[in-house]
Amino acid sequence: MTIADSPMPVLAIDGPGGAGKGTISRLVAERLGWHLLDSGALYRLTALAAGKHGVALDDEAGLARVAAALDVVFVAEAEATRILLEGDDATATIRTEQVGDAASRVAALPAVREALLSRQRDFRQPPGLVADGRDMGTVVFTDAPLKIFLTASAEERARRRQRQLREAGVDASLSSLLKEIQARDARDMQRSVAPLKPADDAITLDTTRLTIPEVVDRLTELLTERGLASAT
Repeated sequence: MTIADSPMPVLAIDGPGGAGKGTISRLVAERLGWHLLDSGALYRLTALAAGKHGVALDDEAGLARVAAALDVVFVAEAEATRILLEGDDATATIRTEQVGDAASRVAALPAVREALLSRQRDFRQPPGLVADGRDMGTVVFTDAPLKIFLTASAEERARRRQRQLREAGVDASLSSLLKEIQARDARDMQRSVAPLKPADDAITLDTTRLTIPEVVDRLTELLTERGLASAT
């Protein structure tokens, strides 16, 4: 497959939380001038919107309605992507541990996943898409010409999350963060619908000892080698 015969290539990046998917996906998309899909944000936004509208996290039908009617705008900016929910800036709020835990529960519900499936696929537009999530290669974009499964040790992901929180002025226990990450991993891997796992044709990349620039370079090299992007 080449750039000429693949007008809308997709780089599907899956993996557990804290592996660096969000930052790496944004930087690859920025380097290539491609669109970006943060699928995890959609589940976090669904959980946040549910709370705003009084919908319980065990109300599957109600959550599916919330997901289908999400009023979301992604605003690309120099250092990050700003996310508006119903006109309000939700960028920081959806990254809290509380919303992340709620999103993991919401994402396990089949009706919610179905409600968000077509919305995610709508992000596939020229010249290409970097899709970041947990089932991009296994469910949403099964025909993606390049699928990556990013991972890192749970301990390293907990350390990264602690540093991130400290930079935001939030003190968090490393042991508590590790337990939360391990519990979320188990829930994501054991759910009956779209469990977290590498696609059969995915390349697994452990980022525990890699820098962000090293991973970004490797992914752009893979895209170039497969004729999906021009050398940069």
